[in-house]
Amino acid sequence: MIEVENLHVRAGAFDLRDVSIAIPRACYAVLMGRTGSGKTTLLEAICGLRHVVSGRIRAAGRDITDLKPGERGIGFVPQDLALFPTLTVRRHLSFALEIRGEKKAAIAERVEELASLLGLPHILDRNIAGLSGGEAQRVALGRALAFRPGVLLLDEPLSALDEATRQDMHELLRDVQRRTGVTTLHVTHSSAEARALAQKLFVVENLAVRETALQELS
Repeated sequence: MIEVENLHVRAGAFDLRDVSIAIPRACYAVLMGRTGSGKTTLLEAICGLRHVVSGRIRAAGRDITDLKPGERGIGFVPQDLALFPTLTVRRHLSFALEIRGEKKAAIAERVEELASLLGLPHILDRNIAGLSGGEAQRVALGRALAFRPGVLLLDEPLSALDEATRQDMHELLRDVQRRTGVTTLHVTHSSAEARALAQKLFVVENLAVRETALQELS
């Protein structure tokens, strides 16, 4: 579950005020808005990368407002993916578990599980530099899910993909969310993406966030 209550977050001269949203456990929610509307600012506030002026944020039943990013139990896929070009796919999937001190056997088992879930077994030992856009997106998703977070945040995850790959990713994201039960907030400017994925829809407009019905999408 994700709850944002009366949130005020500032990015330079840019302000989002009195933002309140609630996303039930295991729900796939989509946050839409034009470029520069504040979508990413809100996402960064939830995952701890943006200072909160006031208000509260709760995730998976905990108040996380003042916690460091690594303490929030949130998986995050940024728009640029932030993958390391010299690391293999396997190392990306194991990275979050290694820094948490998990045992090698448990890490290896989790990597194989993620590879199967995301269709990556055949590229586990390849470097990131040679991957397609869709493959890189799957790796970033796997890295975010590796430590079994209760909440997953996705910032424009499909914007750089071609149409065929985007359709494949729609199916994959639905399947991953269904099989893991992770509460998901997906940022996009695409109404087609929202129609394909959203169980709950929010729109950022005029520095305010409102819930809206999927039927209202043009």
